[in-house]
Amino acid sequence: MSQDYHNKVELAELALGKTVSYSDQYDPKQLQPVPRTLNRDMIGLSNTLPFTGNDIWNGYELSWLNKNGMPQVAILRCYVPYDSLNIVESKSFKLYLNSFNNTRFDSLEAVQKTLSQDLSDCAKGVVEVEIIPRQQFASQELHISKAQSLDDQDLVCADFQVDPTILTSDPSQPTSEFLYSDLLKSNCLITNQPDWASIYIKYQGPKINHESLLRYLISFRNHNEFHEQCVERIFCDLLTHCHCDKLTVLARYTRRGGLDINPFRSNFEVPYPDLRLIRQ
Repeated sequence: MSQDYHNKVELAELALGKTVSYSDQYDPKQLQPVPRTLNRDMIGLSNTLPFTGNDIWNGYELSWLNKNGMPQVAILRCYVPYDSLNIVESKSFKLYLNSFNNTRFDSLEAVQKTLSQDLSDCAKGVVEVEIIPRQQFASQELHISKAQSLDDQDLVCADFQVDPTILTSDPSQPTSEFLYSDLLKSNCLITNQPDWASIYIKYQGPKINHESLLRYLISFRNHNEFHEQCVERIFCDLLTHCHCDKLTVLARYTRRGGLDINPFRSNFEVPYPDLRLIRQ
């Protein structure tokens, strides 16, 4: 049987897009993995990846009971390595977090250890977990970008299907730029619900034509793919069509169901600090 058939079977088994029951008692079986190879095979990525990075997940609806039954609330931040075998399917992640709501834990450290172990088991990679307690909420500041916006261009747009051949660069103008756009929109691979993001691109190499880059990013508007997969596709297309020597692509997605996902891919930088944007 074809790889495409197996991919469809695996996706069909996910809870995403289906009516499911919620559990309010701890249930790690809610977590569902999605192999990263489902997308990487399609864009020609082999075992030797052209980038490093991580996926930063922020959870804003983490709650549990302490040993006395007193409700606790916190922000969850977890770092999934780019080379884990799986991503964690987002709806299953939400269902899993809901299962903490009426579960008692002896300490915040016990919650953190449980989350790290379960998420690592699902992702098949070491997932680092940070829990930000209620007392530290005020210290979580919004990030104001120093990158240059692409979005002030007044374009006429009619094509909303991904087309990397739009991208152009000028090898006679080597440069270094840090660019961003708030106009990235794609759709969930399973439910077709919209996914909104601000995307940051830092590169060195032939100067990328800004109009072509914005048109390319806008062309994702009707594209169905998971967050992590969109970022890897953009990274590979920029390497291939713009011939970047150094490249970083980071997307900060708006939250849905109390979770946001922030994939980072680079061939020359380590992941940036997790500083959320105003839409997050």
